[in-house]
Amino acid sequence: MATRSARATPRGRRTSERRYSVDASVFVNAFNPHETGHAASLRVLTAIQERGDPIIVPALLLTEVASAVARANDDSAGAMDYVDAIAGLPSVTLVTLTPAVARQAAELAATHRLRGADAVYVAVSLRYGTVLVTRDGEQRKRGASAVTCQTPEEALA
Repeated sequence: MATRSARATPRGRRTSERRYSVDASVFVNAFNPHETGHAASLRVLTAIQERGDPIIVPALLLTEVASAVARANDDSAGAMDYVDAIAGLPSVTLVTLTPAVARQAAELAATHRLRGADAVYVAVSLRYGTVLVTRDGEQRKRGASAVTCQTPEEALA
């Protein structure tokens, strides 16, 4: 179940919008200005937000981002502030890992040899018809046979 409706189209919003699932790798990369690709990750998140396009992600995103940011910066409070900011974005919908989503992710993991968390993102992308934006090369390569996968740079083009 999603915490915000991923299927509803608010009044006044164009119906030709793109829908995205954005992997934690992009959010973490956008957070750290010292990482290669930071500018493009930040630009793609900003562009999606400015257009008002939906970002539909597994709730697992929050755990992955908190873990990566806290470990890299040794800053639990800063990590949670960033997670709260992501969760509070009006275009972000968090999808709960229900038994049905978990089963679909398991099938995708087995079929495409995806890592567990990567399969959850691919399952959400497949279920909600989104473009999966990721910095994870293996996820992008293996997930591409199930959904459209792009780097932030490709999503900006």
